[in-house]
This record gives sequence, C-alpha cells and structure tokens, in this order.
Amino acid sequence: MRKILSAFLCGAFLFGSANANSLEFDTSDPLYMPRAEEILSESTVSLGHDILRFGEKLSYGLNDRLTISANTHYQIDFSGTDDGFTSTDLGGVYRAGASDTFVSDVIFGFKFGGSRNVRTPWFADSTYYAGWRFGRQWAGLTLAATIQSNWIFDDLRGMSYIDLMPEAYFRLDADWRLGMSAIIRKATTPSYNQEWVGMKVVRQFGRTQYVGHIDYEFEGDDVQVGARVNILF
Repeated sequence: MRKILSAFLCGAFLFGSANANSLEFDTSDPLYMPRAEEILSESTVSLGHDILRFGEKLSYGLNDRLTISANTHYQIDFSGTDDGFTSTDLGGVYRAGASDTFVSDVIFGFKFGGSRNVRTPWFADSTYYAGWRFGRQWAGLTLAATIQSNWIFDDLRGMSYIDLMPEAYFRLDADWRLGMSAIIRKATTPSYNQEWVGMKVVRQFGRTQYVGHIDYEFEGDDVQVGARVNILF
C-alpha cells in the first residue's frame, strides 16, 4: 500500500502543470461544492462480485458555504440474497475556509434504515459520521484528502472506524479529466478493515459530466467497475 500511495503522489506532482480550465462546472473535482441554490444530481451504477448497484445522490447549495445532500442505493445480488436498499444518507458539507492556497471543509451526517441484508455492518440501524476534507486546487490539478470517523452504537456490537481518503484529480484539457483515489479504513472490529484504490475518467459536456471508474479492494480481493452521470442544475 505504501508503494501505491507513493506512486499516487508522484504522479500528482508530475501533472501539476496541466492545462488550465474553469473549475466552475467541474463537479467531479474532489473539492467541488454547489453554489447557492444549485442542485447537483449524481446517478450511479456499478458491478462487483456479482452485485449490481444503482444509486442517486442529490446535493443542494443553501449558500456558497453550506451544502446539504441525500442519497441512497439499491442492489441486486445475482449469486445470493443480498438484495435491497442501503441506508438513507443525510449529510452536509460546510466550507470552513477557502483561499488561493488551501480549502478546508467540515463533513457531517448520519445514515438510517435500509435492508439488513445490505447494511454495513448489517446490525447498524443508524450510523453517524463527521470528518475534515482539505486540499488545494490549481489550474490543472487538485490534491485533496478526507479524514472521516464513523460511529455505530450498539450495546453488544458497537464499533467505529476511520477512513483516510487521498485523491488526485487532473484536468487534462477542456473536456477530459483523470482521477486517482485511495481509501484506507481502520475499524475497531478488524474484520471491517478495507484498503481501496481507484481510477476514474471524466468527460465534460457543459454542466454535465460522464464518469467511468474502476476500483480494487485488497482485503476482500474485490473489483468494481461502474459509471456515473453528474448533472448540475
């Protein structure tokens, strides 16, 4: 994993002088936030380990510093019985600081409901989370990272975990972007530890983006491929 993260960072700095393009409608940028009264729709589909997932996330800019969002997913298990909706996720992002050199966001929210066959962990009726997202945007490159803590309350099986999520995002030209990401999860219940790496390709058409991605998880040897459509209203 250290070698992967080292290559990740080296590649980011090599592309630091990529072509300059507007950030205004770049909704796949890891530091993007909708402006006041803008609505961002993110529709997703992915396939991995014989499970097909569909998702929808809606984000609304209350003002230029605070965004609220809601999302849920439905999955079909072709080799088992893990069909159903995931928990509904209600959350927000508050832009605590933004300058030419540094962007800082506070993330918060909770998840509730959903099918017991789909929830992670399965016994969690609700999950609460909070985190800090930070980074910097250049003309052709964004470097960002998120540290997020999650809490599951249960008298016998309560647990928590922390996710570290670095990202590098390259604006290759006016229409194309390339992103690399990783997720390192450490849980108080070790069986829930995860290590993901991923890559995405983005095509821009005005206020709409089409995204293809592939992700690999080391602990479970899981490969997921998928697509997303971002539409900014």
